[in-house]
Amino acid sequence: MYNTDLPKRADLPTSAQLKRSTIIAATAALAILVTVVMPSEYATDPTGAGRLLGLTKMGEIKTQLAAEAAADAAADNSSQTAARLPANASEGDLLARLDRMEKLLVGLTEQQPATQPAVAQQPVAQDDVVVGEITPDEAMPAEEPEPQVAATEEPAAQAAGRRDEMTFTLAPGQGVEIKLVMREGAKANFAWIVDGGVVNFDTHGDNSNGQKVSYEKGRSVPSGEGTLEAAFDGNHGWFWRNRGNSEVSVTLQTQGDYVDIKRMI
Repeated sequence: MYNTDLPKRADLPTSAQLKRSTIIAATAALAILVTVVMPSEYATDPTGAGRLLGLTKMGEIKTQLAAEAAADAAADNSSQTAARLPANASEGDLLARLDRMEKLLVGLTEQQPATQPAVAQQPVAQDDVVVGEITPDEAMPAEEPEPQVAATEEPAAQAAGRRDEMTFTLAPGQGVEIKLVMREGAKANFAWIVDGGVVNFDTHGDNSNGQKVSYEKGRSVPSGEGTLEAAFDGNHGWFWRNRGNSEVSVTLQTQGDYVDIKRMI
């Protein structure tokens, strides 16, 4: 064993020195709290030093993520029983829902007013002879009018616009964005359904000129349907995020007046 000598009284710090050291340590801790901890953790920057160091932006991101996570947790707890689809839904139930989506799109299309009159209601000239007033000697066989009926149906099909369907899978925490390229005032009918759970969604639009618009938002939703009308020229569509603990599948059906459909992320 080694015996150590006790320090001499003159070597010990005085009370004044201890107080001074304590004040210096407290001041340094307060300065670190105000300039580093508060901006980076709580987005609070009373001195402005955190913004200069780039710490305030970090705090804003943390605060936003924490608020979003808390809101998602509250929404999941309140609507989990009523809104969540069974994870073991049978294939027949899913097919029935897809059939209802298809019927909805067809019904919305039929409700649109006709854009062109029927050709049969107007006389059509063929070789200077008006159809419907030709003589028996010049009459065509009974089978000939069928191509004319098909020709009158083609413009109606073109006026209805294009139709698309796409399915994608979302892992827990994953998001996806699908946009329709549309002109201002154009309309598109849509319907989407989630297999295996629920999702959060945001229907919005934007363009290269900086214009932005939000149409609808929802949390813990199993499906959606309706008509999307473009507020301006640009990209208009949906963003879905899976906040659940299991993988889900989303099927989207669209039909209407849009130029293209594309996956943004």
